[in-house]
This record gives sequence, structure tokens and C-alpha cells, in this order.
Amino acid sequence: MGRLENKVAVITGAASGMGLAAVELFVKEGAKVVATDIAFTQLEAEVAKIDGEILALELDVTSEEQWKNVADRTIEQYGKIDILVNNAGVSTHNTLLEETLEGWNKVLTLNLTSVWLGMKSVIPHMQNSGKGSIVNCVSLAAIIGSADNGAAAYSAAKGGVRALSKHASVNFAKDNIRVNCVYPGAILTGAAKRHGVTSQEVLGQAFKNTIPLPPHAGEANDIAQAYLYLASDESKFVTGEELVVDGGWSAV
Repeated sequence: MGRLENKVAVITGAASGMGLAAVELFVKEGAKVVATDIAFTQLEAEVAKIDGEILALELDVTSEEQWKNVADRTIEQYGKIDILVNNAGVSTHNTLLEETLEGWNKVLTLNLTSVWLGMKSVIPHMQNSGKGSIVNCVSLAAIIGSADNGAAAYSAAKGGVRALSKHASVNFAKDNIRVNCVYPGAILTGAAKRHGVTSQEVLGQAFKNTIPLPPHAGEANDIAQAYLYLASDESKFVTGEELVVDGGWSAV
């Protein structure tokens, strides 16, 4: 029996990287997965390669109307929503002084407002079921600064997700809804691999002074495994917590 047997999970940003890895892992562990992404053609092509019960839906995570559609379609298809993984996001590298108001607002909408919209759309259905697990993807940018990487708006947005998750974990504990966060470090995604970058090269070029664990940059599946633990009943006594998956970066 899989760790997510009979669970229904909604995953955002599922067309590639950590989101796609989560879809593959969750299905393998017995979940019915609603995989969502704004890149719908790519999403359909990727999930078609995976054996399991997957409903692919187009989702712009900044659209309240599209979030409502995803929630409604999931309930129509499966009758419940057990798990929400807010994985979608985008980063920029502008410093506080370089960032424009337009860029600032875009990054906050895509990374913070989207998480609020997702939880707002899904939590009422979890309340109806009497339980649920929400996993929000944050970032080390929410807890440490970097002299080498601007990312001012991204850091602010992810810090907001961190605080919003704490708020939600307390407010909805009475409904047996758990809310936790995963903090990825340097993750080698499919995009990097397609450009010929290996874990060793990434480590040597960019992260040799920040990741204690050699010789390893994180893989998408490292984050998917963290999502899985927090989504599953194995973490039934865990809420409002922060699972950092960074090879020791934040300890340096």
C-alpha cells in the first residue's frame, strides 16, 4: 500500500522540475493527482508519460477564477481534496535598488498571492472532509540573505509565504488541516541538465563554498520526497513547520 493511497492531491507548477517530480512520486505512492500548470501543452506531454491516475488542468496561479475551476473540477472528478502542493513560482535576481515597481508586483503576485489564492480555494473543501495537508514551497531566500544574489522581491515574496503558512497552520488546526513549508536549496532541475550542467559542475562553479555535503547539488526528487513526507499521514503531528532541503547551506 502506497504512502498516499486513496489521497487526492493538487500540485501546481507540475509541467517540469520539482512539480513534475512530485507528480511522479505521488502517483507512485497511490495518489490521484491533479497536475496543474500554465504551460498546459508541456504539462499534457509530460504527464502522458506517467502511469497512474492524473488529471491535467491549465492553471494560471494568479487567477482566482482559474483556481476556482481547478477546485471545482477536482471535486467533480474525485469528490475531495486531501493535499495541496503550492509548488509554482518564479524568481528574479534584481537587487532592492534595481527592482522596478512592475517587477516587484509581478514577483509578489506569482509567488505570494498565488499561494493565498490556492489555499483560499482549497481549504473549504478540506474543511468539508475534516482534514487536509497543504505544502508550500518557500526558499532559502526567506531565511538567509545573499551578497551575490539580489532577488529582493523574491525574498520578500517567499518571506510572505513563510508567514502566511504559519498563520494558516494555526487558524486551521481546529479543522485538522496541516500547513507546512519546504525550503529548497540549490536544485539541479531538468532545465539545467538540458544545458549540459551536471551536479558536479554546478557544485564546483557556484556552490562549492555554500553546500557542505559533497559532491551533490540537490535534485528535483529531493524536494518531491520532502513534499511527500509532509503530504502523507506520516507527518500527522507536524504543522506550521519548515523542512529545509539544502545540503547544509543554511548551516554555513
